[in-house]
Amino acid sequence: MLIVLEGIDGAGTTTQAARLAEALRADGRDVHLTREPSDGPVGTLLREFLSGNHAPVDQTTLALLFAADRADHLHREVEPAIARGAVVISDRWYHSSLAYQGTDEKRAWISVLNERARRPELTVFLDVDPEVAARRRSAARRREEIFDRIETQRAIADGYRSVIETLSETERIATLDGERDPDAVTADLVALARQTCAEAGAAPR
Repeated sequence: MLIVLEGIDGAGTTTQAARLAEALRADGRDVHLTREPSDGPVGTLLREFLSGNHAPVDQTTLALLFAADRADHLHREVEPAIARGAVVISDRWYHSSLAYQGTDEKRAWISVLNERARRPELTVFLDVDPEVAARRRSAARRREEIFDRIETQRAIADGYRSVIETLSETERIATLDGERDPDAVTADLVALARQTCAEAGAAPR
């Protein structure tokens, strides 16, 4: 199965994805931890664009690259892991594209680009105020990326909430308060993942 963590930059998705992987492995499950942009060739190019190492790139190009990376990621990494019986945990999926690159009518077009992307069995959105996330990024001394301006992050946070409200009609999406103590967030996340695995009949080995 596929479990996805989503949230704005600094929400804690990377940390919590790693913690979830550790907990499920301790249960005896085969777990494959991954991320988007992926570590494949398209994902590597995307990370270069996001870091600002190249000339400014427009949102249409970014949306196309993210969709291409997701298709490659699914074929090259995610589907083979699921086929062997692993629980795949991905730090971001198509929800990010809809929140980051999509507004109004653009969101419908981005949805079409991602029609063939696998729908997660569980998506967890870590809800964190953009100012809190910005302080976390600063404390971690993360290099600033093209989406990191506070005004942009506020718009993306609003975009996430809109996307989640819409997709929750057809997908299993849970929202957790990502500003709480990290251990409390992890406990709730692990409980949600274990429940999803149990309902899907994915027993530990």
